[in-house]
Amino acid sequence: MADQKEEESLADVVRCVEQKRWFPRRAKHIKEIVSDLLSRRGYAQQNASSACSDAWFSAVDERLAKHTRPGNVRRGVWEIQVRNSTVMQELTFEKSRLLTQLQEELPDHSIKDLRFRVGQI
Repeated sequence: MADQKEEESLADVVRCVEQKRWFPRRAKHIKEIVSDLLSRRGYAQQNASSACSDAWFSAVDERLAKHTRPGNVRRGVWEIQVRNSTVMQELTFEKSRLLTQLQEELPDHSIKDLRFRVGQI
């Protein structure tokens, strides 16, 4: 009886292969499909990045904000690019205040430190 079922299922597989028709592994839930699409396209990261940028520009002084560009948060350290060393020094003086404010505004990102780097803006 078991041999007959195995032969029938094997015959079904052969028939599908000959007809170039494949069985789906399993049906996916729509939430899995949307989640995969968002992660592949990077929309979730862009959305998080946008929230981080908004928080940064609300925390930093307007005169300094135009000379900075927030980067990525890696292992709790948020890299901020600055136009020159003068801006970096000013931000370093305000680092503890900025860090406290950003931690309050972005509790999900677990920001532990800010790192300023001179670069092109």
